[in-house]
Amino acid sequence: MRALEEVGAEVVFGMPGGAILPAYDPLMDSTKVRHVLVRHEQGAGHAAEGYAAATGKVGVCMATSGPGATNLVTPLADAAMDSVPIVAITGQVGSTAIGTDAFQEADIRGITMPITKHNYLVTDPADIPRAVAEAFHIASTGRPGPVLVDITKDALQGQTTFTWPPKFELPGYRPVTKPHNKQIREAARLIKEARRPVLYIGGGVIRAKATDALREFVELTQIPLVTTLMARGAVPDDHPLHLGMPGMHGSVAAVTGLQKADLLIALGTRFDDRVTGKLATFAPLAKVIHADIDPAEISKNRTADVPMVGDCGEVIAELQRVMSAPDALGDYEAWRREVKGWQETYPVGYTPPESGDMAPQYVIERIGEITGPEATYVAGVGQHQMWAAQFVKYSRPNSWLNSGGLGTMGYAVPAAMGAQAAEPDRVVWAIDGDGCFQMTNQELATCVINNIPIKVAIINNSSLGMVRQWQTLFYNERYSNTDLHTAFGGSRIPDFVKLAEAYGCAGLRCERAEDVDDTIRQALAINDRPVVVDFVVCRDAMVWPMVPAGVSNDEIMYARGVSPVWDREE
Repeated sequence: MRALEEVGAEVVFGMPGGAILPAYDPLMDSTKVRHVLVRHEQGAGHAAEGYAAATGKVGVCMATSGPGATNLVTPLADAAMDSVPIVAITGQVGSTAIGTDAFQEADIRGITMPITKHNYLVTDPADIPRAVAEAFHIASTGRPGPVLVDITKDALQGQTTFTWPPKFELPGYRPVTKPHNKQIREAARLIKEARRPVLYIGGGVIRAKATDALREFVELTQIPLVTTLMARGAVPDDHPLHLGMPGMHGSVAAVTGLQKADLLIALGTRFDDRVTGKLATFAPLAKVIHADIDPAEISKNRTADVPMVGDCGEVIAELQRVMSAPDALGDYEAWRREVKGWQETYPVGYTPPESGDMAPQYVIERIGEITGPEATYVAGVGQHQMWAAQFVKYSRPNSWLNSGGLGTMGYAVPAAMGAQAAEPDRVVWAIDGDGCFQMTNQELATCVINNIPIKVAIINNSSLGMVRQWQTLFYNERYSNTDLHTAFGGSRIPDFVKLAEAYGCAGLRCERAEDVDDTIRQALAINDRPVVVDFVVCRDAMVWPMVPAGVSNDEIMYARGVSPVWDREE
């Protein structure tokens, strides 16, 4: 506990158990560290992620040995995929019992080796301060990510003399932050020569706290840009050069801009398959400048013509310096007119359902417009996640939190809880699906008891919506195990309003489009407890645009059966 206080930990999300109990006893006496008792360790991990993603600080979660530790595996994997800095503290059985299959023993260090930046097994109490200090340093530097510190019970109970700061050396761990001057000059040359450049912005720009520098660079260069799912808010959506989000459900302008570009300036992004589509056909005409602080990402999926290892903030600052010279920029005026035309011809939108049921897109759009850009929006995974990325307008970094790489259902409620605990004065919406919500809704009890008044919008289509969409498009409408209500004749199982009230939350339901605004305002007016709103929406609504998995981004579908026709020989 002393070590956690010294590294500046403010909130710990966790649940006690036998092996970690010696750490929980002194926690009662800490005046610096707030503990939030969760209802499931997975909730603790996602809450730590939400805290970290909302603030840029290191999130902390704590669990006991065995199942307590293994319940953290999903959030650790999630944090690794999305570069979220968290530290997990776990208890372990006594050192002499390790390997005996003792009660609640699990080799959590071995289990999490592939999904953490680093992890520790501490058996000597004197090593605890050093391990905690190193864990926070590793989690928050270089490419951020999760670190696990597993401490045996005898180490937790042992006697030692506390000293701070501990001395530590990490041979082999020296993240390169400053890009090489030669690569900067070569990048500048390609930018000047380009006629159709695109800034391809990934979540690494937000993790590097480089959004201010990025916005200055955009103003200088006047190069069109796209922001990936993880980079929403890095540049305001209403910026005239912003083409939207690229990828499987990206805007036509963003997807086509990348496909027709002659230069990609990729910053803090990893050329994920959900962006590239069929990799061999992605941006076929483009040279690539790729900057990332993780050297393993450079040329992993797409070979970079100019590879740059470094912190995105420093890379952008160096490019800004070089490109500020007279005559350093090319002529991109015709390209800007062309991409603007795509935006105007193919805007991201939706058609109201013919059935008369409420459009989920409308609900999410109104939540964003009424609540405003200063709120934090947290999404689960599925159709509602894509609609929240498309129809809420983002203008600041860290205003959009979601599980991008791992795609974890159940992320939204506990991550929103973590974000709200980090920033109690900010409105936090968890935009969730009825499937996702039922995976971690028990953390509503945690929110009520700990005065964490998140707002939850359940986009209730009675289905596992994204899977149902794929079944509609690719499986001849054979809806195998995606209907959440059929067995009960369409009755509400559970009734989300009653469930919310049982947890001590305010429960609201909205079934008509004309009631959406009043319902949202009612939710915003309640700040003394969490609010859960059951928005009953059309189950057949689909996310458009869409690039089917495994095909070229040239095959983007603007609506069912509708693909823009491009001049392939251009």
